[in-house]
Amino acid sequence: MLKRLLIAVAAVLGIAATVSLGFWQWGRAQQKIGLHEAISARESLPPVAAADLLAAGSDTAALLHRSIVLRGSWIADRTIFLDNRQMNGVPGFYVVTPLRLEGGNAVVLVQRGWAQRNFERRAVLPPVQTPAGIVEVRGRLAPPPAKLYAFDTEEKGPIRQNLDLARFRAETGLPLLPLSVQQAGRPSEGLLRQWPQAGTGAEKNYGYAFQWWAIAALIAILYVWFQLILPRRQARPL
Repeated sequence: MLKRLLIAVAAVLGIAATVSLGFWQWGRAQQKIGLHEAISARESLPPVAAADLLAAGSDTAALLHRSIVLRGSWIADRTIFLDNRQMNGVPGFYVVTPLRLEGGNAVVLVQRGWAQRNFERRAVLPPVQTPAGIVEVRGRLAPPPAKLYAFDTEEKGPIRQNLDLARFRAETGLPLLPLSVQQAGRPSEGLLRQWPQAGTGAEKNYGYAFQWWAIAALIAILYVWFQLILPRRQARPL
């Protein structure tokens, strides 16, 4: 009797856990869809002017994911190559260069694009061209580049795993704005710009949700068969 009770409790707990995990994955999918729709709505708004960006100061949350056109000059010697970043499934670098805005001293980090790395000579930088003089950059306002897992050490040099905005500001002394620009457009200067779309990937969460619910159904079916139906069949007289 105790064994049957323990099996019943285990089945109930297993079903409850897998159903809950399924609904959690479903909720995650809904969140991603909502985020993607919100980002798309912001991208469709008129481009942000450089003056509006400067006027926002540290309160830039309302400007995120808006399109923007900036003019300025590259600070080429401060270019950072963020390692282990993929584009179209190929590992390489995200190339990030500070842009000093025209007519002032303000600087914004620009995620210029992706370049494939040299896998045989890993210390060799890819051939990225950085034009001198005033350039025009079109893109969207974005948070600083996402961080990958790494030991909490302060990195130096052009090749890094992550780029912490506050640390980079202190290291370079540049008056960096508290967000970045993800440059858009066709491939140029040795860079690709097929950025992953934020908020997509909901289909994976839907798939995980149905997998968890399928496991819950399997637990229920096995319990009913082995604990209810099969014992009754075995108890029938021949």
